[in-house]
Formats: sequence, C-alpha cells, structure tokens
Amino acid sequence: MGRYHAGTDCEIDDGATVGYRHREDAPPTELGDRARIRQGTIVYAGVQIGDDFTTGHNALVREDTTIGDNVVVGTDAVIDGTTTVGSHVSMQTGVYVPTHTTIGSNVFLGPKATLTNDPFPVRRDVEMQGPTIEDGVSVGANATILPGVTIGEGAFVAAGAIVTKDVPPETLAVGAPATHEPLPDELATENTLA
Repeated sequence: MGRYHAGTDCEIDDGATVGYRHREDAPPTELGDRARIRQGTIVYAGVQIGDDFTTGHNALVREDTTIGDNVVVGTDAVIDGTTTVGSHVSMQTGVYVPTHTTIGSNVFLGPKATLTNDPFPVRRDVEMQGPTIEDGVSVGANATILPGVTIGEGAFVAAGAIVTKDVPPETLAVGAPATHEPLPDELATENTLA
C-alpha cells in the first residue's frame, strides 16, 4: 500500500494500490469523495483526484497528474503522469495518455484511443509534448493523436483516425492521415457525461 488521503465513501478494492511511492519524498495522493478504485489499479503518489472518480480493473495513473470530478479511467487504461484531466471525462478500455498531455472537461476517449508525445521515438532527443484535447471533444475507438496536436473544442475524431495536425473546433477529423470535414448535424451536440 501507499500513502494517500481519501474523502468520504471511497471504495478501494483489495489488490488496488493508491499512493504508490515511486520516490521517498513523493507527496501523498489526494482522493475526493466517492472514489471507486477496482482491483489491479495503481495510482501513484502525488496524484490529485476530485470527487466521483472511478476506475476499471488494472488502470494506471502515474505521478504529477491532476484529475477533476466525475472521471472514469477504464480497464487497462494508462495515464503516464504529468498530465491534467478536467471534469466529466470518460476514458474507455485501453486508452493511453502520455506525459505532458492536457485533457479538458466533458471529453470522451473511446476504447484503445492512443495519444502520443514523442515525434521521433528513440531516434532524436526532443522535449516530449503530448496533445491538448479541449472541452467537449469525442475521440472514437482506436484513433491515434500525434504529439503536440490540439483537438479544438467540440471536435469529433472518428474511430481509427490518425490525427497528424490540429483539428479546429466543431470539426470532424476522419481517415489516415485525418482530414477535416464540417461536423455533421447529428454530431453537432454537446457531450453529456455525468
């Protein structure tokens, strides 16, 4: 077990670790009220989490991450640390979020959506820069978003899209590499994530 402070009515399964100490001077993790952390999940020390946080099984949340209220981190999802996540966010099974990523509020990340932060893996020594996902964005299953890309407010990234450049607000990104299209009327609604 690790060090953490939990709010009221939190449920942490046996076999889950909260406040995993990756270094001796790591501050405790702070959990808000009504957290539900399932077996196999590891939350590192130095993580700040708001109210009504829920994980699936075997999720990982690394150090120096801040998470708002009403956030779901699904089974086998990974937040690799040094990341900010807003409120009312749903990360489905197998989502990968690298370091130095910013995710706004009312965001949906579909199963196996992959965000990246290294433009030249292993080949060049560059500063890592994760994507920025603005408020109200939906990202479909198996979509890939490349380093430093901004997905504008209310945009929709189609399943399987490979996003190599910024997506303007209220735009549909589709294909590999993704092209931009006007957001169809049936997708031009706000996300409603409770």
